[in-house]
Amino acid sequence: MLSTLFRRAAGPVGGEPLNQVGAIPYRIVDGHIVFLLVTSRRTGRWIYPKGAVIDGMTPPESAACEALEEAGVEGRIWPEPIGSYDSVKIKGMTSTPLRVSVYPLEVTQQHDTWKEKGQRHRHWALLAEARRLLSEPRLMEITRDLHANLRDRGAGDHGKGATLAGKASEFAQKSAKALINK
Repeated sequence: MLSTLFRRAAGPVGGEPLNQVGAIPYRIVDGHIVFLLVTSRRTGRWIYPKGAVIDGMTPPESAACEALEEAGVEGRIWPEPIGSYDSVKIKGMTSTPLRVSVYPLEVTQQHDTWKEKGQRHRHWALLAEARRLLSEPRLMEITRDLHANLRDRGAGDHGKGATLAGKASEFAQKSAKALINK
């Protein structure tokens, strides 16, 4: 919360925003949609993995790469972003405006070790908790929109017929539980 106030109080930021990409890692576990958040390196606030588009990669490929580096997860990245949000990166006395396009990433593998493990924490959260932990208001809305989109596709426990998780094999359910319990 204080970091959000600090970013807003940092004063006017000029120029066009720097385009970045992010991933919203998610899984369906026991009929519930869960999201994987990581802490930022500098302030420790809860965010989703994000970064610059990597030379030679498409934006969704870059978003998936950020998820692997920052959260230690891999999976199926959506080809189109679900939304975008504006933020400001503050480094010393320099403010850089950012526009981050975010791509959902259905997590299929979670690693015990990853590139930035010693610099970040990761945490699986249901929608209500994810929205409480995220400091960017627009990112909270995008998370809610993704949750609704997944439920419209049949994911999540909403009592109307079989869910995607219910259709999954017993092995897939055990794998998803193992991901959450790590």
